[in-house]
Formats: sequence, structure tokens, C-alpha cells
Amino acid sequence: MHIYKVIGSVTLSRCHPSFNAARLLATEPMGAEAIGGPPSKDPDLVVVWDDLGAGMHARIAVADGAEAAQPFKPEMKAVDAYCAAILDTIHIDPAAFKQIRQP
Repeated sequence: MHIYKVIGSVTLSRCHPSFNAARLLATEPMGAEAIGGPPSKDPDLVVVWDDLGAGMHARIAVADGAEAAQPFKPEMKAVDAYCAAILDTIHIDPAAFKQIRQP
């Protein structure tokens, strides 16, 4: 699971019927920025499936890869990244933070 920031939405003129009742978000991975580090100079754009209602600039927890399709079983959806949670705050224990290697 990774932390991403919502930077916009994706609009489709036509979509697969399994995409009804949700939307696609344009997001950037936060990486070190999520724990107080410097923001990435050239972040990737990742399209994330969202049925929770994350808003613009929201921080979200994202499951990606094969795990992204797990919440939909037994129905299958063609998604590579799924918004699993909308994050209000991120708190890192100072003792644990000292153990994290910053780039």
C-alpha cells in the first residue's frame, strides 16, 4: 500500500460497464513527501479507481498490482490501482522516524 495525492480526475467518453458507480482519479505518489521529506521532482501520474469519493488534493492509501482487484471478487474489474482509504492525517512516531532512511 502506498500514499498518493489526488491531482485531478479522468473522464472517459465511453467506458466498460464494470466502471459504473465509481470514478478514476489522476494521482501522484507522495513517496518521501508523505513523511516530511522533499517532494519528487518528476512524479509519475497514476490512474486510481475510487469509489470512496476522494476530493482534489486529498491524500489516499492505494493498493496496486494484483491486490487492487481483490475488493471486487467475485466480480472482476480491470484496475491496477484502487483507493483503499482517504487519509485525514499521517502521524509517524518520532522514534520510528529516526529508523527511516531518507534519500
